Amino acid sequence: MQMLQNKEDVYILAIESSCDETAAAVVKNGRTVLSNIISSQIELHKLYGGVVPEIASRKHIEKINYVVEEALKTAGMNLQDMTAVGVTYGPGLVGALLVGVSAAKAISYGAGLPLIGVHHIEGHISANYIENPDLTPPFLCLVVSGGHTHLVMVNDYGKYEILGRTRDDAAGEAFDKVARAIGLGYPGGPKIDRISKEGNCGAIHFPRAKVNENPYDFSFSGLKSAVLNYLNSCEMKGEPVNQADVAASFQKAVTDVLVHHSLEAVKEHQISKFAIAGGVASNSALRAAMESACMEAGIEFFHPSPILCTDNAAMIGTAAYYEYLAGKRDGLDLNAVANLKLGER
Repeated sequence: MQMLQNKEDVYILAIESSCDETAAAVVKNGRTVLSNIISSQIELHKLYGGVVPEIASRKHIEKINYVVEEALKTAGMNLQDMTAVGVTYGPGLVGALLVGVSAAKAISYGAGLPLIGVHHIEGHISANYIENPDLTPPFLCLVVSGGHTHLVMVNDYGKYEILGRTRDDAAGEAFDKVARAIGLGYPGGPKIDRISKEGNCGAIHFPRAKVNENPYDFSFSGLKSAVLNYLNSCEMKGEPVNQADVAASFQKAVTDVLVHHSLEAVKEHQISKFAIAGGVASNSALRAAMESACMEAGIEFFHPSPILCTDNAAMIGTAAYYEYLAGKRDGLDLNAVANLKLGER
């Protein structure tokens, strides 16, 4: 049974395949998610201790048609009901991106629908709009994921200014590497979050790095090295390693830096609204610390539900909606751009 539609409504069929989730969604008017289908590859990549790009690409090929069909079916709609097709075209793993982009272009051409390429980080930022109907720009957003750590000023829909970014490892990347080092395995973020609850975050002092050239930039490679040095020292001395204490102390060091940089930027730019986004934004310690800091500073705090923090197509549909309203359209020459910078076209 098809849904009754208002001719003014905009329905976006969205596709996301930038890493190891194959996802499709139908989003109405940018903020109402009618379906959000995600096929995860985590169990497969656990065997290798991280994402294997070639395997990810092959699995996307297997799943892409299924998730698109399921998204339309769950929404009770078909391609003829869609207004446009939105797709992540960067940044990400180029082979994985190409699967989603190729599928979106085929659907766009076959169904005669406008095609809208979406920046993956813009998608993560836009995830905040879905569950927070009152959130509108301007606001500051911290994007923390396996591949990115960005402090972004959202001046308007689709208008971004990067205030700070990581100089080396992204926060999520550091979580994965430390989790592997202390024997927790992949994916590191959720496992460190879980075991940290059993540990003492003050047991070990790990460094909080500052970047002199830009107070809003991040650096986590030194922290990662400090954890590895601590583990090596314990091994050389024959001392036992408390996994929970190491995880909790490491997590506290990351959280302290993220909260400090974010609040300093909020104060300097006199912003009253702050949001977090990306896979690491589902970390319970980070969410609690950010919420507490924002409450103390009198700042409104926004965050997506954990399912919308991970890679998903609903966030891409939301971002595509605002790009659609702004008149953005892409041709069939749209290509995957692995290292696409936020704000580039």
